[in-house]
Amino acid sequence: MKDFWNERYAASEFAYGEAPNEFFRIQLDELPVGKILLPAEGEGRNAAYAARQGWEVWAYDFAEAGRKKALELAERHGVQIRYDLTTHEAADYPEAHFDVVALIYAHTPARKLLHEKAVRWLRPGGTLILEGFAKEQLQYSSGGPRDEALLFDRALLETDFRALSDLWIEEAVVELQEGRYHRGKGAVIRVVGRKAD
Repeated sequence: MKDFWNERYAASEFAYGEAPNEFFRIQLDELPVGKILLPAEGEGRNAAYAARQGWEVWAYDFAEAGRKKALELAERHGVQIRYDLTTHEAADYPEAHFDVVALIYAHTPARKLLHEKAVRWLRPGGTLILEGFAKEQLQYSSGGPRDEALLFDRALLETDFRALSDLWIEEAVVELQEGRYHRGKGAVIRVVGRKAD
């Protein structure tokens, strides 16, 4: 899997574009600036945006080619991000450390572990932001895993994030325009939740 992502990110163009995910951008812009963690950050489009807004950005992925492009993108924008090369299983950050943890298309067989860690990494009062593909995405050809087990539905996310308060979940069919690999109609699911004080 790592080879797949390194190959995708090795191209000169950005696989999912250089602009941040729109849902992420809208949610982040509503929050006071602080520390953010972006797991599975790929080529850094969301990390660079957050850093440009003044956030202290931590990110990780296991694909070296993604990290290289993310750091180049940040440098081009005159900002700094901390970007670690690690896996979801090995990722180790301080508990209750981040004001925001954002999971943008972070589809993984380690879903349950990642979601548990994301809640732990949030400080009390912190916000979780998630956008990913719903199981209905198998009807569409606009991107995402072709394995239903890696896709999301409301019940699964309600269970994974039951520890969060003010949990908001939206399912929608949208027109994706994120680079070459997220293009066309897609079935997405979005989550915003808050860790209780």
